[in-house]
Amino acid sequence: MPRYFYKAVKLDGEEVEGEQEAADEATLIARLQADGLLPLKTRSAGGLTAQLARRRQRGLQAKDIEGMTRQLATLLESGLTLDRSLGVLAELTPEEHVKRVLMDLQERVRGGATFSTALEAQGGQFPKLYVNMVRAGEASGALDQVLGRLADYLERSAELRGTVTSALVYPSILLVVAGLSVIMLLVFVVPQFTVLFDDMGAALPTPTRIVVGAGDLFRDYWWALLVLVAVIAVVLERWLKNPDNRRRFDYRVMAVPLFGDLIWKMETARLCHTLSTLLKNGLPLLSGLNLAKEVVNNRKIGDGLDETAEDLKHGRGLAEPLTSRGVLPQLALQMIRVGEESGTLDAMLAKVADIFDRETRTSVQRLLTLLEPALIIGLGVIVAGIIISILMAILGANELVF
Repeated sequence: MPRYFYKAVKLDGEEVEGEQEAADEATLIARLQADGLLPLKTRSAGGLTAQLARRRQRGLQAKDIEGMTRQLATLLESGLTLDRSLGVLAELTPEEHVKRVLMDLQERVRGGATFSTALEAQGGQFPKLYVNMVRAGEASGALDQVLGRLADYLERSAELRGTVTSALVYPSILLVVAGLSVIMLLVFVVPQFTVLFDDMGAALPTPTRIVVGAGDLFRDYWWALLVLVAVIAVVLERWLKNPDNRRRFDYRVMAVPLFGDLIWKMETARLCHTLSTLLKNGLPLLSGLNLAKEVVNNRKIGDGLDETAEDLKHGRGLAEPLTSRGVLPQLALQMIRVGEESGTLDAMLAKVADIFDRETRTSVQRLLTLLEPALIIGLGVIVAGIIISILMAILGANELVF
């Protein structure tokens, strides 16, 4: 029987980790729930083969889950049962991989399983945050409202990611074009002058030799450079998989001017929007925080949230531990304190998320305002350096002739 690693939360908010044998992940999750635990994360402990098999099972994309959630919420609000709603979506969807998931969900619901249990049985295609929010909706009897909030949450998250991604498209294209332009100069243009210099028999100046050497390197060893880039990427990826290395990297990134501030605002918006949605769905603050911190990617912020969760267990509230550790920006901390004191924490967290969504967009635009001219100036300096190195060789050859 395969073994599975799990991470879960007790009813009092305490996190527990361990390994158990189970027939499958759904069986393990059901066992943990029967023991009074709220599963956060489960994965096979069976090594690389099991991990690859699990990855092949994941067919749903974020946009698929968002669309499915929105449509399902609409059908439930119109009065259809969950079973019928899943059947209607399965009939209407053109994507085969989405249809298979919907049909499996419908079959499990017809068999008496709850919707959250059916979602958990999909091999990790639905995030734990999603599953637990559905479970909260089932417990409160307002599944249609919860799915509507979930759809709003997924839409907002996708919009935030899309804003950053779209803003980076032009600088990325500019960087690629600049790199290709320099490589073409070195590979195709510089060698034409090298032949002229060889015929003159003139000794090349040092800058010219550097440019010619770079051109020869790209022309003759381009394959080795590609292999080197691939090796560096693989080594960096594996290095970052180590928790200690990833923590050091995240701490240093947060100290980078402008870029670190952008990450801080982005993580704040994501955390506050997630926690607000969880609290609106009826989850306790401690359980909600333990779930919400899973969406935070930066370990510096994540460490502060872990310590905050420990303080929250001892009744210190949310605002005070966050303030003492400087986890979030001051504006967010002040608004959270006001929301906590007035009993409107979920609404205040939503406002914080809106503010820092806008702040993120502003920071991205500010960063691009500096990045684009920097790339253009950098390309101009490199091209000018190549041209000057060639002119130096030509002028040196002319002096020798006369």
